[in-house]
Amino acid sequence: MTSQPQTAAPQMPPEAQIMQFATGAFVAQAVYCAAELKVADHLASGGRTAADLAAKTQTDERSLYRLLRALSSVGVFTEKTDKTFANTPVSETMIADAPASQRDMILMLGDPEHGRVISDMLYSVRTGKPAWEHVHGAPVFEYMFGPNKAFGDIFNKAMTSFSHASIAGVLAAYDFSGIGTLADIAGGHGHLLAAIMQKYPSMKGVLFEIAPVLEGAPKMLDSYGVADRVELVEGDFTADIPVVADAYILKHIIHDWYDDKCEKILGGIRRSMPDHGKVLICDAVIPPGNDPHPGKILDLEMLISPGGVERTEAEFDTLLTNSGFKMTRIIPTPSPVSIVEAVKA
Repeated sequence: MTSQPQTAAPQMPPEAQIMQFATGAFVAQAVYCAAELKVADHLASGGRTAADLAAKTQTDERSLYRLLRALSSVGVFTEKTDKTFANTPVSETMIADAPASQRDMILMLGDPEHGRVISDMLYSVRTGKPAWEHVHGAPVFEYMFGPNKAFGDIFNKAMTSFSHASIAGVLAAYDFSGIGTLADIAGGHGHLLAAIMQKYPSMKGVLFEIAPVLEGAPKMLDSYGVADRVELVEGDFTADIPVVADAYILKHIIHDWYDDKCEKILGGIRRSMPDHGKVLICDAVIPPGNDPHPGKILDLEMLISPGGVERTEAEFDTLLTNSGFKMTRIIPTPSPVSIVEAVKA
């Protein structure tokens, strides 16, 4: 059997490329609609017609078909004969209980409360200030755990969902053996901490968080069977971090803030940590040049929402030096995050 020579796809003309980028909002919102309607869940047992899916989701058949046709054209679903649709490996990540489900993250990104902030990105570009506060009248975290706790719940679920993509990578890339007590600073419901402790059964843990978030931690820790080894500590990491541990891990925390606030957070850790301690920052490390990297897009979310930044290696080095640490190494992982390791200077 002989194979046919492959012909390279023709390069799109520049005007077509820019229009593809400009209409990306339609794709993002279509993905959100499909996640909200649980289309991938309905397709988990096999292909279904648009009519069947419309009945399941209580939507207009013709309109749902047009939505799924558009998503199939970019590889999210696949359209077969007779307007029948099926999942792809991409859409399977939208199934609610899939091991690497991203559904909750999609629901957060596409939520109207978040969408209004994306639409105000130009404000952040002009001023350097978060559009979130400009749109909603309060900083993002204050807003989520104050006037709009319902969105805060969506956010917490999204962070757990987002962790699916990085936790396995962190566990594969870093050797946590020898760490007696690991403190997860602002670790949400403790997803990362619990996964690490499950792999290292002699390890003890500390989860440091604000009170409203800690309320959801016991269920997560119980699901991993580590609740009896974790101490829950309530606090504000910009004020003080009264936690003594062998290592302190911060996943998707340092990127939320500019250097002034990060220096306060790292300073609070440094005051409590023993001389042999380590700091492990799990964030994207932005590579130089024009190569694509997920962190370069996520950086725009940091710009408009909390008012933070995804950093380069040099920027991490400067931040850590100014905070009284010495960066020892950067460990890439099989996920979008790297592990920036530091010790006391």
